[in-house]
Amino acid sequence: MTTATSAFDPIDLGGKRLSSRIVMAPMTRSRARADAEPTELMATYYAQRASAGLIVTEGIQPSPVGQGYPDTPGLHTAGQVRAWRKVTDAVHDEGGVIFAQLMHTGRIGHPSLLPDGLVPVAPSAVAAQGRVYTHEGPKEFVTPKELSEAEIRETVADFASAARRAIEAGFDGVELHGANGYLIHQFLSDRTNQRTDAWGGDVEGRIRFAVEVVTAVVEAIGAQRVGLRISPGNQYNDMSETNPDEVYEALLARIAGTGLAYLHLMEGPGPESAPRLRKAWPGTFVLNPFTYPDVTGPDALKLIEDGSADMVAYGALFLANPDLPRRLAAGGPFNTADQSTYYGGDHRGYTDYPTIDG
Repeated sequence: MTTATSAFDPIDLGGKRLSSRIVMAPMTRSRARADAEPTELMATYYAQRASAGLIVTEGIQPSPVGQGYPDTPGLHTAGQVRAWRKVTDAVHDEGGVIFAQLMHTGRIGHPSLLPDGLVPVAPSAVAAQGRVYTHEGPKEFVTPKELSEAEIRETVADFASAARRAIEAGFDGVELHGANGYLIHQFLSDRTNQRTDAWGGDVEGRIRFAVEVVTAVVEAIGAQRVGLRISPGNQYNDMSETNPDEVYEALLARIAGTGLAYLHLMEGPGPESAPRLRKAWPGTFVLNPFTYPDVTGPDALKLIEDGSADMVAYGALFLANPDLPRRLAAGGPFNTADQSTYYGGDHRGYTDYPTIDG
């Protein structure tokens, strides 16, 4: 009689032995310096959570124009690399494994957040409805600048350069953020990508940017160090997709042979996509299950046991419980996250959550 796989069992990820299948999901916390360098407080925050099988950082902009929110970190300067090294060293000293999430926000952002007169960019000049928080308060999204073909290629190169800097900074790998309405996702959607050239139009054109970013980053640092996050049909950031099944199946078919470390699905309210994509993906499958309005809790551990996923990602519960794997193994108790301290601020609601030992 064989024993079912448990979330607490180790797993091999791109040649690294992870202590468990419990992932700390990427979460924007907006506590970097004005120069987009991470702080010592951020090093403490991540080191506290090093008992995760895998930590995926908050979104890190691969270039200055990729920034969409205040006080988010970057990986496009030598100073940022040096500052991130302190974070990765702190995590490794605690026995953890940490991937940098590379997130270009595309049309999501505002010129006031960007240096040197830059404006948000996108596949097409289609503004998102809604507002973004800035240091001057909420502001309406602007119509983004449509990227030229040369600028698209430069952006692909920016992802590859940021991935090289991530490895230089001591990260174990990178996750490409292709979800939640940010730039890679914007290319995939027929609403935000209205191009008629080779980077848009039919499904093959709309998946091209994602495929080329994956390919460039794999060539830069090796497939075993690269993951991709997707969220088919996700309407966050004023997104819509008329044929997500066709688009994402085509995307996975194109990148299935690259040997990526993992595919990370941020599940939406429709439960039918996860089993289908799980079946279509030949490698490690990470699932961030849809549990709204509740946070992902202990019940999600069953997703490993029943084979729905190889690893399961926790967001808010990891934010509030730095020793989450231990608490999950014990069945609790769990701290409750203070939503008022999610974005920006000091140590409060960031590094002061107690462990199970107090």
